[in-house]
Amino acid sequence: MGFTRVPEFTTNKKHVIFILGPTGSGKTKLSVDLALQFNGEIINCDKIQVYKGGDIITNKASEIERQGIRHHLLGIIENTETDFTVEDFCHHVQAVIKEIINRNSVPIIAGGSNSYIEALVEDPKINFRPKYDCCFIWLDASLHVLYDRVSRRVDQMAEAGVVNELREMFVPGADYERGIRRAIGLPEMDPFFMAERNDEDEVTLKSLLEGGINDIKKNTCKLVERQTKKIQRLKSELGWDIHRLDVTCVHEKHGEEAGNAWKTSVLGPSLTIVECFLKKKYSSSVISRNF
Repeated sequence: MGFTRVPEFTTNKKHVIFILGPTGSGKTKLSVDLALQFNGEIINCDKIQVYKGGDIITNKASEIERQGIRHHLLGIIENTETDFTVEDFCHHVQAVIKEIINRNSVPIIAGGSNSYIEALVEDPKINFRPKYDCCFIWLDASLHVLYDRVSRRVDQMAEAGVVNELREMFVPGADYERGIRRAIGLPEMDPFFMAERNDEDEVTLKSLLEGGINDIKKNTCKLVERQTKKIQRLKSELGWDIHRLDVTCVHEKHGEEAGNAWKTSVLGPSLTIVECFLKKKYSSSVISRNF
């Protein structure tokens, strides 16, 4: 966005943790794990998950996945036609951060809307960096592994009833550039739902349904690419001090093996990074041994 970096001269700044990564990388799980360990509260930074409804297609964390951790800016917007802008996010998130800190808890911002995070951190009008120390953790993985993961997740969504969920949200001629309808899902399924309304034959409906599901997979993979490139830009062009963790090995495994890989390759290093950050004892020797 071309913001100018603001020098960090303020002392006794409060701590804010950011969990970055493309969709399907494990941001939700890591944010909850860290919140459990460090008395944290999670702030959603997904511009689609702020809307009520569409829980399956937007992949909102379930009550079980939240493990009792307080979540903010999740499903707060009633009007699904209203755009939740960058300015809206920055306004809401600053108020929530103060509330969390006043409860002596740690704010953990997690989500895939990296342009929102960039605006919050870099916009000189917000003056964020002089107020807060930032810890950035990036969950990265080989693209082919993430492609396979998001494809399987779309299949799981289909099994969980995402088609029925989208059907309830469908409005012929709706604007897919506004509100919750910007989410991947409704635009891809539009031809199928229109064919249903026009009483097309079963063969046509089956073909359109399969095509819609495949388009959701393809466009989600494209989203993964865009999100990854944005994070790379934050690190390389804006010079953010981002701790990159490669989660490829986690998503290549299943069951107990995946759980063990998560503890070794993701949770362990993340606990070290955050503990050093909160104690203000950054040490390159401590951090580098985890990578």
